[in-house]
Amino acid sequence: MDLPNNPVMLLSTINMKLRDTYKSLDELCDDLQLDKAALCEKLAAIGYSYDPAANRFY
Repeated sequence: MDLPNNPVMLLSTINMKLRDTYKSLDELCDDLQLDKAALCEKLAAIGYSYDPAANRFY
């Protein structure tokens, strides 16, 4: 799956997928074959980090 390059659009897409389809970030990354560390780093650059209890980036 092609994900948006724009970090804000990426944030929106990832949070939507976490809300609608995946029970955890690990499950999403495994299924979509994403590098979890790289994804977290890209979203951290705009001030967001993953909250496992909420299963979303804040």
